[in-house]
Amino acid sequence: MKKFKVPERFEPTIKEIKFVLKRIKDSPLSIAGIILVSTFIIIAIFAPILAPPVPGLNPYQIPHDEELGYKIEPSPPSPKHPFGTTQSQRDIYYGCIWGTRWAFQIALEVIIAVVAIGIVLGLVSGYYGGVVDEILMRFTDIILAFPGLILAMAFVTVLTHANWKTIDAVLLSIIVIGWPGYARLIRGEVLRVKNEDYIEAARACGASDLRIMFRHILPNTLYSIIIVASLDFGGIVITTAALSFLGLGAPVGWADWGRLIYDGMGFVSAGLRWWWSWTYPGIFIVLFVLGWSLLGDALRDILDPLYRRK
Repeated sequence: MKKFKVPERFEPTIKEIKFVLKRIKDSPLSIAGIILVSTFIIIAIFAPILAPPVPGLNPYQIPHDEELGYKIEPSPPSPKHPFGTTQSQRDIYYGCIWGTRWAFQIALEVIIAVVAIGIVLGLVSGYYGGVVDEILMRFTDIILAFPGLILAMAFVTVLTHANWKTIDAVLLSIIVIGWPGYARLIRGEVLRVKNEDYIEAARACGASDLRIMFRHILPNTLYSIIIVASLDFGGIVITTAALSFLGLGAPVGWADWGRLIYDGMGFVSAGLRWWWSWTYPGIFIVLFVLGWSLLGDALRDILDPLYRRK
């Protein structure tokens, strides 16, 4: 029987796949990160099955259990409410499941926005330099000079007083504090490659600045963007949860892990008596952030040329 031979044009791709699989296999932490992230993706996709929403109600709004009434104290875990309820008798299990989808939604929206802004400003600043670079980078430095969470709190407070929806205010505030890091990252990558021979060759062939930036420079910076974005995925969720925990984020009854912890904050002083009111949302946050951190490290080992040589 004739042995099948892989066409030569596919050999580099197959070699790269083998390299990636070997890197993942050699790193148990990378495997753990992939498993955690995959688990949360499955939970987010099948949220309507794992925790069916109430018809006519926003899926992210945790339904109130009318049978339990309006007791002051949270109800303990039960077959009907596996994770127990909050003090307003809202199902914590439902909040954790739909909170997973909410975490992915807000993180993806923020990542797309900050990467887009960072790419445009970073490319323009690094490529043209001079006065343009000075103006853009000094504006970036002003935002980076403030602690991210403090600045986000200020923006949310101002926007909500201007009659913005709380969710929209949180989204915009995280975008405002997130894009400067990507702008500086991409600017640095542009400065590193813009004087390379292939860029000079493209310029000599009459390529426009726009083509050089997006066709020749940007592809060589993508690995850095992917690595940082994967690491930021968990950070965005932490910031969102922190704003909700401080009472500035998601509204009452919203399926947000930080909001659930905020609702159970008044019962922490009672020790383990009402442990479920803050334990389960906290576990979801920890595992979600841990998974993306480990996945980011794995992507760095695979994509970063400095680590690939090791």
